[in-house]
Amino acid sequence: MDFALTEEQTAIRHAVQDLCAGFDDDYWTRKDKEGGFPEDFYRAMAGAGWLGVAMPAEYGGAGLGIQEAALMMETVAASGAGMAGASSIHMNVFGLHPVVVHGSDAQRARWLPPIISGEQKACFGVTEPNTGLNTLKLRTLAVCRGDRYVVNGQKIWISTAQVANKILLLARTTPLDQVTAPTQGLSLFYTDLDRSRVSVREIEKLGRKAVDSNELFIDGLEVPVADRIGEEGEGFSYILHGLNPERVLLAAEATGLGRAGLRRAAAYAGERIVFDRPIGQNQGVQHPLAERWVELEAAELLYRRAAWLYDQGLPCGAEANAAKFFCAEAGFRACETAVLTHGGMGYAKEYHVERYFREAMLPRIAPISPQLILCYIAEKVLGLPKSY
Repeated sequence: MDFALTEEQTAIRHAVQDLCAGFDDDYWTRKDKEGGFPEDFYRAMAGAGWLGVAMPAEYGGAGLGIQEAALMMETVAASGAGMAGASSIHMNVFGLHPVVVHGSDAQRARWLPPIISGEQKACFGVTEPNTGLNTLKLRTLAVCRGDRYVVNGQKIWISTAQVANKILLLARTTPLDQVTAPTQGLSLFYTDLDRSRVSVREIEKLGRKAVDSNELFIDGLEVPVADRIGEEGEGFSYILHGLNPERVLLAAEATGLGRAGLRRAAAYAGERIVFDRPIGQNQGVQHPLAERWVELEAAELLYRRAAWLYDQGLPCGAEANAAKFFCAEAGFRACETAVLTHGGMGYAKEYHVERYFREAMLPRIAPISPQLILCYIAEKVLGLPKSY
């Protein structure tokens, strides 16, 4: 059992650290204040080939695994870029995995290279305002008319829709009352985000202002049949292939964000003099920071195990969900402790930890709640009755 990073993985970490050094905490604080997609960071990551880290080599990707992608995302977040930096590239890294697995050769050739190169940006259209996490009750309807579908409905909490030109869209092609099982009748599309048919309204939110979140109102969006991934009605099973990698990547990002907070807190504790001694000399300050380090080390092991299982083609649903749950909590606690360690200055934007703390809420909430993760583990791992 070898816990060490490979030479290639170590090289990835160092290369990403070097790139992120050009986008420091002051850069991300400006983005947090002013908003606006971090296009220069996105272009730098694309130019260095990182957007295709886990995409097939024949389409311009690096052909590596979710282990390497997760390591990259943790490094980005840990640099101080936090969830803003990670979220700006998150969709490119994992989002089109259903295309990789279930798309045709023609679709992969048409869709993957522009995403890998950064030429195109995509958003992920699943969640709806009236269904939340109950994906099987989606109401957005796609009706087939000849060689195209006409889509009507709403989506909410859609990241990067202000700047995206493509959307990975899950819609119901057979009404729920006409299927024998709720998992049937959902279809997955990857198509142009036609703004003449899709109204995109940004949602003001707590943090991560640099990466927009939106509500989408879809009115007569025409989607060519050629933009449907796989068979009609099988979209729910297809989208499951992207859920475990997404959970692993988010777990890594939360861990990285926690490391950024812990790094700043430890530095401040060593420098801040009160009563003629650094506050870090006091065990009341030392011990919470040490506990956060232990938790983040455990978090890394948990997400790396889930990523390894996925890359080996082994079942990893419980592990991916557990990693998302634990890493989100560990990252949040580290950022909270960072604010408390700074005392009153932790509330000041110039010390950056308040931004980390606000962003640390996101991995706890999305893309699945901690309560549903615990329900999943209780049912699938512990064999308890389904509770919802």
